[in-house]
Amino acid sequence: MSHFLDTNILLYSISSAPKERGKRDRAIELLDDDAGVLSVQVLQEFYVQATRPSRSGAVTHQQAETLIEAWLRFRIEDLTVAVLKKALSIRQALGFSYWDSAVVASALAAGCDTLYSEDLSNGQVIEGVTIVNPFRP
Repeated sequence: MSHFLDTNILLYSISSAPKERGKRDRAIELLDDDAGVLSVQVLQEFYVQATRPSRSGAVTHQQAETLIEAWLRFRIEDLTVAVLKKALSIRQALGFSYWDSAVVASALAAGCDTLYSEDLSNGQVIEGVTIVNPFRP
């Protein structure tokens, strides 16, 4: 089955911080598996965060665009009205932020069985999608 990758996976993959070396290596390992799924939202969030001038190790527009182009080899879940409605439902039911709810909704829409994210509760299962923090020992 396929797995969904949250924005933090993409961001760690480009980190140059020595203290994040283990997370960077794990993120790259996840990105080497072509069974990954991303969403338009995740790619947008990556661009905004990776190019933010206040970010340590910020990348240029061109560098971010090149990375995004490379990641388009993955299946990309579009932002649709159905995903929006599902995100609103998840937000109401679980109390997640809208953005986290939209990530879960995209993973569900893509039929993923696993959602790799550092931002949600490791081991939580939402309608058949298991949240896994890939950086936990």
